[in-house]
Amino acid sequence: MRIGIIGGGLMGLALAERLSSDGHRVIVFERAEQPGGLATWHDFGGFTWDRFYHVILPSDTALVEFIRRIGLADRLRWRATRTGFYVDRAFHSLSSGLDFLKFPLLGLWSKFRLASTILYCSRIEDWHRLEGMTVEDFLVRYSGRATFEKMWKPLLLAKLGENYRRVSAVFIWTYVKRLFSARDAAAQKEHLGYVSGGYRTVFKRLLEKISQSGGVVKTGVEVSSVRPANAGIEIATGGGSERFDKVIFTGPVNVLRAVADPALVQVPPQGDVEYLGVVCLVLVTRRPFCPYYILNIADEQIPFTGVIGMSSLVETAETAGLCLTYLPKYVLSDDPILRRPDEELKAEFMQGFRRMYPDFPESDIVGVHINRAVKVQPLQVIGYSSLVQAPKTRHDDFYVVNTAQFASNTLNNNEVIRSVNAFLSRFGAEFKDAA
Repeated sequence: MRIGIIGGGLMGLALAERLSSDGHRVIVFERAEQPGGLATWHDFGGFTWDRFYHVILPSDTALVEFIRRIGLADRLRWRATRTGFYVDRAFHSLSSGLDFLKFPLLGLWSKFRLASTILYCSRIEDWHRLEGMTVEDFLVRYSGRATFEKMWKPLLLAKLGENYRRVSAVFIWTYVKRLFSARDAAAQKEHLGYVSGGYRTVFKRLLEKISQSGGVVKTGVEVSSVRPANAGIEIATGGGSERFDKVIFTGPVNVLRAVADPALVQVPPQGDVEYLGVVCLVLVTRRPFCPYYILNIADEQIPFTGVIGMSSLVETAETAGLCLTYLPKYVLSDDPILRRPDEELKAEFMQGFRRMYPDFPESDIVGVHINRAVKVQPLQVIGYSSLVQAPKTRHDDFYVVNTAQFASNTLNNNEVIRSVNAFLSRFGAEFKDAA
């Protein structure tokens, strides 16, 4: 069977690897010059690592099994990490129960309610009832107004801006459930993982396996249209058109709307599915300045969402002996900040960095990089699941598998692989007839 896949991120390439290994002739179309999408890599000068920050949790069973299946089990690395909180120009560790009890922002009763909220969130299985409640109403109900104002609201503003008022309680449930699973019950420490060499190692292996199975990954190729053809689907690009027995679309909803013939799929109206984008400043330094993997920020004067101390997780031998730190800011995908010049963003972010770390010497900063992505993850507004495009479309040979379908998950690579597995488990038989 001849299969076309639109999108060469982790989702598209994982699908291509599975389907090509089953004997199908697979061609992947990726608009960027480099495969990988949000998980792709970047040359930071002297070493290459992930463009945006990624981490593997012990509970990421789908991702870990995928890494093992493609032969990279020996490249998995695990390490205990720490979490911090920045507020009132002070740093606080939140890496243990004792740290939490010492945390000065909240009184004892507020701490009890906060801990109870987190525990309650981690045990909720049916998320549907959370979709009709705003995240603020949910957190105030279970944590109290004082805890919401002092702890939750600054974090929501940092992550979503004023858009947090439109987001359902599913949003916070997805984050709590995932992060709660990072804690090792025996050691009471967070254990996180990565693949040696970063996701470049993963994509290199995927490209090798796809090629060995006769598949092709075309980068730098933009799809202009997808339409029904005689006994199949036709994909048109600047270089012509090709016919396929089946086509799987893995890109964002706005691209689907632009390229897919209405006979294939009924796409939600413009604006119904909103995405968060990200601007991420990446600092390369001679020594670390953040002892935490995640430093949450509750300070509206800081222009970024948090500090991700990648070198608290990744051995510096992977990064040419240098330290790597990510400073992300999440905004709606139409926010003007995503189109601002790099130098303006560097100046603004570095001003915030200097506010937090005034004594860090300029001479220890080796590189400052700006990376950005417009479509990172959908904004889980009230009733979001009603906007989700089902994998099965109007046409028997056209399928949609993308991150806009993550109605009850936060975006991470484990969910990407889990969605690939779920799709093939559900529809795999439809790809076997003419294999």
